Amino acid sequence: MNAASEERQIEVFRTMARAWHEQDWATCANLFAEDGVLHSVMLPPIVGRQAIYDRIHKLGGDHKKVTLHIQRIGVTNGALFVQRVDEVVINGKRGECPVVGVIEFAGDKIARWSDYYDRATLARAAGYTPEQEHH
Repeated sequence: MNAASEERQIEVFRTMARAWHEQDWATCANLFAEDGVLHSVMLPPIVGRQAIYDRIHKLGGDHKKVTLHIQRIGVTNGALFVQRVDEVVINGKRGECPVVGVIEFAGDKIARWSDYYDRATLARAAGYTPEQEHH
């Protein structure tokens, strides 16, 4: 199956960013292919739409908000590249982490989303040390 058009890929990721901020985890998961992969590259990949949902829905809560601030977005060699700053607010405390995501599509579904970021920076943004992180 061919990947969606460049415009559609960008639209899908913008939908993902909005749903992530709204903690609409079902919408986030449903943007993935059934066998899609979510991979923070320093951790083992999460494979399959249900496993992705099971992982990401634990990221939310009334005391927490995550906003994916897109700085640059575009398709290169068939993959969507997104440079962004993830803003994390937990119990009113704000932090941020620069991230580059590379998203591959199967049709208009995400086949693989690989995120590249400094794990210690994300941990500080979220108010904990990497050793305290729950996988």
